[in-house]
Amino acid sequence: MRTEHSSPADLVALSPAEVRARFRAGLVRPTSGLAAGYAQANLIIVPKSHAFDLLLFAQRNPKPMPLLGVLDAGEVTSDLLAGGDIRTDVPKYVVYEDGVPVAEPTDITGYWREDLVTFIVGCSFTFENALVAGGVPVAHQEQGVNVPMYRTSTRCAPAGEIAGPLVVSMRPVPASQVADAVRITSRYPAVHGAPVHVGAPGELGIADLAAPDFGDPVAIPDGHVPVFWACGVTPQAAVMESRPPLAIGHAPGHMLITDARDADYLVP
Repeated sequence: MRTEHSSPADLVALSPAEVRARFRAGLVRPTSGLAAGYAQANLIIVPKSHAFDLLLFAQRNPKPMPLLGVLDAGEVTSDLLAGGDIRTDVPKYVVYEDGVPVAEPTDITGYWREDLVTFIVGCSFTFENALVAGGVPVAHQEQGVNVPMYRTSTRCAPAGEIAGPLVVSMRPVPASQVADAVRITSRYPAVHGAPVHVGAPGELGIADLAAPDFGDPVAIPDGHVPVFWACGVTPQAAVMESRPPLAIGHAPGHMLITDARDADYLVP
């Protein structure tokens, strides 16, 4: 296994298939900024017995769980990763048994079952190139760390046996550019869209920005304010609370890089 924390230019310039091949070969690193111009996605995989409840959970909570695709039971590829394999083409996964994380493998072939249903969920990494192009800095990229993510006190609408809290990602934005960040990201509703909250993390039940529940802390420069977006780790938080017998997700920040272009999810 090879772990990298930088964002070298060769990975940024590679195609999605080429980056997925690097992951399949053992490269492990957060994916923010890689395969520039291509959409990234969260994963949540559950047995068919729980798939309807999770689909209903997504329908009731489209902000944190915007669906880009759902695979049939046992299916391991789709047009979002042509020629790829959902079991090997993400840099790192998390395996849950009865809601408890038990492993973080780089290959889930050994856990695979023919009744597993894969949900491919929009990811806010998709609009980060648009933020940068609009002159809005992305602190975790600049600082070479994973994006910080936090459980909130806001509850998602439950669905059947699935329930849990809203999870948010945070990016510090210069106060003068918050309106720009809102405008730019609102044009990507399929990948979480506009922020759900600006400033005052306590209003979301977040006690300490330096202690994220997932990812890494980022330094907040002077004159910047924390801006929070709904996060695709939300269904994993729901899995931890609802405790299905088996579930598999991406390791937070280690996304599926799809063949869809960022622009495919841009609305006027």
